[in-house]
Amino acid sequence: MDTETFKNYLLHEKRYSIHTARSYLSDLEQFIDFANNEHKNFDPLAGDHKIIRKWIVFLLENGNKPRSVHRKISTLKTFYKFHQISGHIENNPTDKVILPKTEKNLPYFVTKERMNLLFDQLHFPDTFEGYRDYTILLTFYCTGMRLSELMGIKMADIDFYYGQIKVLGKRNKERLIPMNKELTVAITKYIEKRNNINTSHNYLFITSKTEPVNISLIYRMVNKYLGTVTTLDKKSPHVLRHTFATQMLNNGADINAIKELLGHSNLSATQIYTHTSIEKLNKIYKQAHPRS
Repeated sequence: MDTETFKNYLLHEKRYSIHTARSYLSDLEQFIDFANNEHKNFDPLAGDHKIIRKWIVFLLENGNKPRSVHRKISTLKTFYKFHQISGHIENNPTDKVILPKTEKNLPYFVTKERMNLLFDQLHFPDTFEGYRDYTILLTFYCTGMRLSELMGIKMADIDFYYGQIKVLGKRNKERLIPMNKELTVAITKYIEKRNNINTSHNYLFITSKTEPVNISLIYRMVNKYLGTVTTLDKKSPHVLRHTFATQMLNNGADINAIKELLGHSNLSATQIYTHTSIEKLNKIYKQAHPRS
């Protein structure tokens, strides 16, 4: 089956990242491999809801969590929708599929006290790497941006005059995020150190070997420093994004403003943080109300 056309649709029409497109193609290949074991010479365009239901059962029986199954079926929805638009099929077989229920997990976040401990009391080395790591952590915490967005920041994207950073979000949507004074100072000091490194790259965050920072480096660094102030199971850049949103909401920020800062396309994605706030309110209520 020709997947190149579908890949181009994901990249250019849906404007998904190359990583997302690869994940979709991987899910599609897994489905086709399963279907081929059920029916020789299986034609994906002739697939119906019955074979998709069998795949769901297979995935669940082999340890896939409902959330993972939802993602894989989302791939099939997109695949069949593409072929509907192209006129290759009339109906989308995923429309008749009922998905397993998923648990709504509250987002992991670090408390304000622990984050203050990280930035105010923890020692960062007086080296290029020390300044860079401190600035990356503070950028995540002060802006709530995604890992891919941080890695994509160019030197020209920092606007010191207006105090804002331009980032390229999902589906190549640009947005501006404000910088507070503390982050502005940190980025300024980091750039002074960066200017001593002879690099041809215009990415803001680089290694001492003059290359742009990579995902593994950032994950290791974030895990290392968060591990000094929290015992959370998850210690990742996304936890800092959750921390930003949760603390903004707890401090009275309007949820629509948080939605814009995070770059969410719809409010439902942002509303998960209201559950975290409700959990906090419930705890306070139970501790404070005499009849609780």
